[in-house]
Amino acid sequence: MKGDFLYQRVYKDLKNSILNGKYKTDSKLPSENELCESYQTTRLTIRQAFEELRKEGFIYKIHGKGTFVKAEKRSLGLLSFKGFSEVVGEGHLVQTRILQKPVCKSFPLIFFEELSETEQEVGCIYLERLRFADQTPVMLEQTYLPNLELSVNTKTTAKLSSICDAPLVNDSLFKTLQIQFEIEVVGLEQAIRAVESEKYIAEMLRIVTKSPILHINRRYITNKSNFFIYSTLYCNTDKYAMSNNF
Repeated sequence: MKGDFLYQRVYKDLKNSILNGKYKTDSKLPSENELCESYQTTRLTIRQAFEELRKEGFIYKIHGKGTFVKAEKRSLGLLSFKGFSEVVGEGHLVQTRILQKPVCKSFPLIFFEELSETEQEVGCIYLERLRFADQTPVMLEQTYLPNLELSVNTKTTAKLSSICDAPLVNDSLFKTLQIQFEIEVVGLEQAIRAVESEKYIAEMLRIVTKSPILHINRRYITNKSNFFIYSTLYCNTDKYAMSNNF
């Protein structure tokens, strides 16, 4: 079998052995030399297989000691359109640090969504939050709301910029919108890709600069016609995997 296909076979065999429990968490895998002998191949082929397993989070290497199986990552439902506390708080201690309180400003000149003329004209309310699960920073969230005048009921009219003058309800934007303005999120559009973390993002997430992270751009659909919430999320997946939780 050719080397460029053989490494895939080695990778699949080892991955299946990890998934079916043959190799337990923190157990040592066979050495490169042992695998070379078993598969009658070169160390380069084995290293290619190990690299694929490492990229998927199945193994880690200790210099001078060998290659070991990583603990299975617990999953966070961060791909859901529900609020962070709602989807993560069921099985984890959650915390939110407000890095930028709600402030009125213009939308960025270069934005990931095409904005309406009204949105461009009224500008946005911007806030930035760092999200923690079990004291580990897992998400940096930058959120933009159109700075529109909203009617709560026939007796009360409030301007959304009032959020700038009052704390968020339990640090939750969704709860604040629901309670104060009867606005609820009913849907979500999102684009997800892997990127290298820039210095500021890496510092916030406590990871090495240029480490791989998930970059998610979102447009939340609400029960109010033509009222959208936009967010850019940077997710650290070193400790936790990301999943849906709808």
